[in-house]
Amino acid sequence: MQTNLADFIKGTREGDEAESILRACVHCGFCTATCPTYQLLGDELDGPRGRIYLIKQVLEGAEPTHKTMLHLDRCLTCRNCETTCPSGVRYGRLVDIGRKVVEARVARPLGERIKRSTLKEALPRAGLFKAAFRAGQAVRPLLSEDLQDKLQPVRPSGQWPRSEHARKMLVLDGCVQPAMAPNINAATARVLDALGVQLIVAPKAGCCGAVRYHMNDQEGGLDDMRRNIDAWWPYVDKVEAIVMTASGCGVTVKEYGHLLAYDSAYAEKAKRISEMTRDLSEIMPQFEAELAARMNGRIGKRVAYHPPCTLQHGQQIRGKVEGVLRAVGVDVVLCAESHLCCGSAGTYSVLHPEIAHQLRDRKLANLEATGADEIVSANIGCLTHLQSGTETPVTHWIEFVDRALQL
Repeated sequence: MQTNLADFIKGTREGDEAESILRACVHCGFCTATCPTYQLLGDELDGPRGRIYLIKQVLEGAEPTHKTMLHLDRCLTCRNCETTCPSGVRYGRLVDIGRKVVEARVARPLGERIKRSTLKEALPRAGLFKAAFRAGQAVRPLLSEDLQDKLQPVRPSGQWPRSEHARKMLVLDGCVQPAMAPNINAATARVLDALGVQLIVAPKAGCCGAVRYHMNDQEGGLDDMRRNIDAWWPYVDKVEAIVMTASGCGVTVKEYGHLLAYDSAYAEKAKRISEMTRDLSEIMPQFEAELAARMNGRIGKRVAYHPPCTLQHGQQIRGKVEGVLRAVGVDVVLCAESHLCCGSAGTYSVLHPEIAHQLRDRKLANLEATGADEIVSANIGCLTHLQSGTETPVTHWIEFVDRALQL
């Protein structure tokens, strides 16, 4: 794609990156076939190719409007288009750059500004979010349906193992997961403990940075990333890996090295942290044989697995969760359209509930058509969003393994 960037961004770090991405696009339109919002809305500007044109126009000097902002906002950033693209266009990075420019030049309505500021300030602060979450649960029947969807009952976390092991790994506690699903990391710790690995939480680590960064507070997001690097750095020579139990966090932490490459104080550290980061599904396959021997065919249950976009498209990891579950004797199935987003997409389900609910209901219809007894996934946002629309239990896949080990 031919480009002629405007002076305000030409020659800058972000301008050079955007230009490189734009030049890779060949207008083929393959991306539209796998874009959830294009499928629902049928508008070229609500597909990747149309959004790329909008971003190109803005970077070449066109004045963005509220309509420009709306089409960029409605992107789920699921990155399905990246998986589909034959030219390797890094759309996710381009849309971050485009949104930042548009955000600086188009004033949002007051209501939107309040809602987005609240999300940016509350979600990344685990203590504040936990207090707000518990208060919301106490008055849940009085709240809107959209808010009730986010305030579901919390499963007890159970005991965190106290055993010491020579093999050690770090785990990110995150921001919303400790309040909404504390059992995920506890279950991970118990499973790894049974396999001879000690899981450690660095006390000062928190939000991975994705919430602020993808809501156009990119400097705030980078500050969250620096804080995590500082919290983890004393452990890097003592642990094998930094484990992510939320794929949305994992895809972000794996990009620290790129996002902080220009920061002389953090560039090398960020690169090291990204290299050490593994999704849980990348850790567990090494234990498949041992798990299979422990289970000895005791599990005769069918589960439907929903692979989060941040895992299958963002991290390009496929087949590993299914492999672990099958190794322990689970009949695990993928539903039709398993490549499509469920509609959660971080804060998207709060900011664009109508589209998010349509995508959720479409996903659930496909999942429930499998006849599975349980739905499993690998990201806290997907779990919460899907559970809000079904009576079928929706859990993290490691919780299923944890329960099975205790049989």
